Amino acid sequence: MRDYLKFYINGAWVDPVAPKTLDVINPATEAVAGRISMGNAADVDKAVKAARAAFETWSQSSVEERIALFERLIEEYKKRYADMAAAITEEMGAPAVLSQKAQAAMGIGHLQSALGVLKNYHFTEQRGTTMIVKEPIGVCGLITPWNWPVNQIACKVAPALAVGCTMVLKPSEIAPFSAQVWTEIMHAAGVPAGVFNLVNGDGPTVGAAISSHPGVDMVSFTGSTRAGIEVARNAAPTVKRVHQELGGKSPNIILPDADIKRAVTAGVRGVMQNSGQSCNAPTRMLVPNAKMAEALAIAKEVAEATTVGAPDSGAAIGPVISAAQWDKIQTLINRGIEEGAKVVAGGPGKPAGLETGYYVKPTVLGPVTNQMTVAREEIFGPVLVVIGYDTVDEAVAIANDTPYGLAAYVSGGDLEATRKVASKLRAGQVNLNSAPTDLMAPFGGFKQSGNGREWGDHAFAEFLEVKAVLGYTPKQA
Repeated sequence: MRDYLKFYINGAWVDPVAPKTLDVINPATEAVAGRISMGNAADVDKAVKAARAAFETWSQSSVEERIALFERLIEEYKKRYADMAAAITEEMGAPAVLSQKAQAAMGIGHLQSALGVLKNYHFTEQRGTTMIVKEPIGVCGLITPWNWPVNQIACKVAPALAVGCTMVLKPSEIAPFSAQVWTEIMHAAGVPAGVFNLVNGDGPTVGAAISSHPGVDMVSFTGSTRAGIEVARNAAPTVKRVHQELGGKSPNIILPDADIKRAVTAGVRGVMQNSGQSCNAPTRMLVPNAKMAEALAIAKEVAEATTVGAPDSGAAIGPVISAAQWDKIQTLINRGIEEGAKVVAGGPGKPAGLETGYYVKPTVLGPVTNQMTVAREEIFGPVLVVIGYDTVDEAVAIANDTPYGLAAYVSGGDLEATRKVASKLRAGQVNLNSAPTDLMAPFGGFKQSGNGREWGDHAFAEFLEVKAVLGYTPKQA
């Protein structure tokens, strides 16, 4: 049982202003795995004041000082790597292998990439007699979700810290254990008091207090589009910068000349990974109508071979995060069936033998139309919909017919033709032929998938203001 009842404010573990706790449920067992304290606006105010005071000195720190801090952070993370992976498995039911090789790996990956960017980043640029200066924006409110918990903490904290900002983090209250380990790493590495602060709580209370606080200069939020709208609304009166990485319903176009077995297999696995709980998952597979039967047969085989089970069982996927999420997924699967989608694999209910835990059958629905609810709404579970097309232009039109624009995928044999299709897709990141993850590639969306970019050097800009100093170099007579 993990009891994390203190917040981290001004370099120390402190009690909440008003004691109130929340049980954290292990989704694999439905048992209580620990407790956290739930903060309020007064806790946020304390944390913001600490961050504002620390900004006076941290914003003036040298690049060399920040490089040294990142080197210590990476060393401390390595010491706690196994603890981080275990925390993620316990809080969200992720398979042990996924936690170790992907989830926890993203945390250290973002620290390392930010360090590499910092070593070569130009914070000043001379233009004639004017000096263009990039300065830290100030106190940053960071609100992160539960699905890739330390990934989304690291890809906000690392660039903010690297450019000289201070911050207040509110992690997801239903997956808070990894944030606790992260904070212990920050403390052990010697992050100066007040530079990094942690307040646990829910979105309507702590999240709203952060986004509306006049002492917060920018807020970076990852989560649903619905919640992102509320963050922006709360932030509007103080005209602070708002960065959002929101929902997705990413298309995966399999072109007529693609290796269909390889492409469909990769597409199904891409959806099923992390129990479908990835905002950029390729959840809408577009295949030529002439190859629909073949594509559905392959998808069925791959989905049915995707094992589901406890995190330590060796299964490919574990449970989804909560009872509420399980119920939402079941509702949408049933809605798809009601609207005419055929169940190719999986379907409603829990997998056989897994009555305890929030397990979902790896599900394929198809063929579906792009107007069905399951093709419009983000399901956030191991559910793939397959849509047919007759021409490539039609495939592009279907792909772009969505309120989202976070990611897109294209598979094809002719690389130039594949690139041409990618150029027509309205998405922040387009993956060609199952390319591997690139931590230096900017990550963020078009349309209702948000604004701004994370990862690599593009993330730095989110936490910087631009100042022009005219007459910095006097004009020669």
